[in-house]
Amino acid sequence: MRALMHFAFLAALLIFGPVAMASVFGNIRGIVHDPQHRPVSGAGVKLKSATSDWSQETQTGPNGDFTFSAVPLGDYVVTVSISGFATSQESVTVVADSSPVVHFMLRVAAISQTTTVNAQAEVDSADSISPTTLVNREDIAQTPGADLTNSLAMITDFTPGAYLTHDMLHMRGGHQTTWLIDGVPIPNTNIATNLAPQIDPKDVDYVEVLRGSYDAGYGDRTYGEFNVLPRSGFEKNNDGELVTTLGNFYQTNEQVNFGGHTERFAYYASVNGNRSNLGLETPVAQVYHDAENGYGGFTSLLYNLDPKDQFRFNAQVRQDHYQIPYDPDPNDFENQQFDTHALRDGQKETDGYVIFSWVHTFNPDTVLTVSPFYHYNDASYDSPSTDTPIATTDHHRSTYEGGQAVLGFHLPKNDAQAGIYAFSANDNELFGLISNDGSGTAPIRETDAVPGSQEAVFVSDKFSVTSWLTLIAGVRSTHFSGVVTEDTTYPRLGGTVRIPHLNWVFRAFWGKFYQGPPLVTLSGPLLAFLADQSTPGSPVSFAPLHGERDEEHQFGVTIPIRGWALDIDNFETRGINFLDHNNIGESDIFIPVSVAGSRIRGTELTIRSPRLWDRVQAHLAYSNQIAQAEGAFTGGLIVGTPPPPGYSALDHDQRNTLNVGASGRLPWQSFGGINIYYGSGFSNGSPNAQYPDAYLPGHAQIDLSLGKEFGEKYSFSVSALNIANRHLLIDNSLTFGGFHYDNPREIYAEFRWHFHY
Repeated sequence: MRALMHFAFLAALLIFGPVAMASVFGNIRGIVHDPQHRPVSGAGVKLKSATSDWSQETQTGPNGDFTFSAVPLGDYVVTVSISGFATSQESVTVVADSSPVVHFMLRVAAISQTTTVNAQAEVDSADSISPTTLVNREDIAQTPGADLTNSLAMITDFTPGAYLTHDMLHMRGGHQTTWLIDGVPIPNTNIATNLAPQIDPKDVDYVEVLRGSYDAGYGDRTYGEFNVLPRSGFEKNNDGELVTTLGNFYQTNEQVNFGGHTERFAYYASVNGNRSNLGLETPVAQVYHDAENGYGGFTSLLYNLDPKDQFRFNAQVRQDHYQIPYDPDPNDFENQQFDTHALRDGQKETDGYVIFSWVHTFNPDTVLTVSPFYHYNDASYDSPSTDTPIATTDHHRSTYEGGQAVLGFHLPKNDAQAGIYAFSANDNELFGLISNDGSGTAPIRETDAVPGSQEAVFVSDKFSVTSWLTLIAGVRSTHFSGVVTEDTTYPRLGGTVRIPHLNWVFRAFWGKFYQGPPLVTLSGPLLAFLADQSTPGSPVSFAPLHGERDEEHQFGVTIPIRGWALDIDNFETRGINFLDHNNIGESDIFIPVSVAGSRIRGTELTIRSPRLWDRVQAHLAYSNQIAQAEGAFTGGLIVGTPPPPGYSALDHDQRNTLNVGASGRLPWQSFGGINIYYGSGFSNGSPNAQYPDAYLPGHAQIDLSLGKEFGEKYSFSVSALNIANRHLLIDNSLTFGGFHYDNPREIYAEFRWHFHY
């Protein structure tokens, strides 16, 4: 509650001071002039979502200018109309905390008619320093496998340097990423605990993936931020949808969703269920003991009290069950290193959150958002009591309550920001261990409860020196309290330069970040047991975890070419107390650790096409990256002696990653998508005669989907993931069984029924 008190106090201060926070909103500004470049006042301006019925209207002022505030991220069409001139339109994309500027030059209408033409001036997008990938719900629906309940393809297929290995999402060389729902960060202080995604992809309207170079409004997780705009009900009106799939491995994914809206109110809700006999990556090419199932529900409500006040509400609860796969042959070479043949473990995960946001527009240049939230997370790992050599239990429950406040304002050359994010946390963990190896060791049961809190305050500003030069500066101050207490104040500096006429945007960034440590401790009988079981020369101990401190510099360029968007960036991140995880013995229970230092470097390329032939959109995401660590463990479960000096590859280091794909509408009311993935191979945790090199072999996968609509009510599609059925070892680090093969070929059919009520 202490964090909530801090939040309430600081939120009150925000109302009286010029202060904002990372959000799901941006602003759209524009100028309208006639062919002689004289401002046109009193023109009607309509902003309309390109993917839903959401819209706003205004008029130009005496100087021909207009502003739309608190615009959710996404794709829009701006239409300007006034008597005597042809109606003019321009498409614009809004990302969070951006303020794109659209220039309209109206043309005199023909005598007998008014024609619609595209605006001739460009959209100014030189105010964002973070490389960003924006994926919408149509991309998700048409990308093979992306709309399955537990899929993360909406991120991995479109984002360079993002991939799954040992069943966990990694991005830019790290594990720690943040999910933001409706612009509100969902706190989670755990590492390597949860396997399920934060949200069902079918509930997503847009997801904005940010890769580093965050302004001071972001700060907890350096490696990736996933800002989700959920579906709101503006996509339909008293309409619903039933989605069901059926495939091999007894796979099925079901969802029923419905929604509608009036001018002031919109609602959306869904319930879902899923199951499969192929849940997690397997330690051998065959699939044993690998079933998963889950169910959940989500709702989003939006109410416009008046033109100045909007209320937004999001809530979700879901539960997932996973069997932990094993290798049944005790003589396999995998079991000679990490023996899993006698294990029959499982994990149950429960997650739920409630977010309420009040958005108040003081005037077109000043918007306040206040968002209290609550998050519950529970991951329970259990073994049958007869498991050999040991039966393990790990129940990890966390609760978070807090909020964020956002107040941003615009001046002629500045978009000034400041803000507050605060939460209190309670972390409870139960460890249990039964020895079935004949040693006679007494059963162990240990419970640890660790409270914690975090408060962050920031100030940031985007200063438009000219129409082509923007400077960005900010500072973020964080107070963390848990097993340790830490205070940091770190700067962020950057800038963008837009080359006139070419519209190439160059950007550069330097900044420091702080990531709070997990709320975990270990002592008593379990630690004594681990120390007793340790081999000579490999002592076991536990040290308090400290927060990770990162320094990043990055530069890049965005190049638009006839509707195509090409983005190239180069980055380097150096970390102190790099947060990772370590196993308890050869079990699948993980205790976080921190490593003295890390160095992650990479060059990334993304290409996104316009709608080719008005139907198909293509994408490419490539990363050349190296992820390394150096030094001894500095906190958490410390096993063994310090490594030799110098850098060594992290277990998820993969030098080259490529995704190439396309999706869209085809003739005869059909649609489809394809994605080709290539990975050069992860670092080799255990070189041997079969895999002697420093990196495991490269791997590739082709996913394909094809479907057809039958009128407006029905659609049917067939998808195949890993068409070639190439099943090979991709990881042999000591993580979730130690060995991991990529998934075999999956084929499933999906049926959608749209209904009206």
